[in-house]
Amino acid sequence: MSGANAFIMTARSLIGSALTLYMLAILVRWLAPYIELDLHTPRLRWIPRITDPLINLMRRLLPPTGPMDWGPIAAVVSLWIVRLVLVQY
Repeated sequence: MSGANAFIMTARSLIGSALTLYMLAILVRWLAPYIELDLHTPRLRWIPRITDPLINLMRRLLPPTGPMDWGPIAAVVSLWIVRLVLVQY
């Protein structure tokens, strides 16, 4: 395997891992009220900071549907599609 090919494989792996971790952070943010996880503690305060921009964008793009919040679901699905296109996994 050549050096350039190894670099591309490593970069794809890092991008895929980063997108997967971001999707997991969105799921934690979404499930936090149900599992009684306090995201305002100093150890977890970073989760809303990194996930809210994408979730709020999705909320603005989607039409209102009553009590159901589709923003986190749309964000995870969007990231999954981006990961599928960029990394092929």
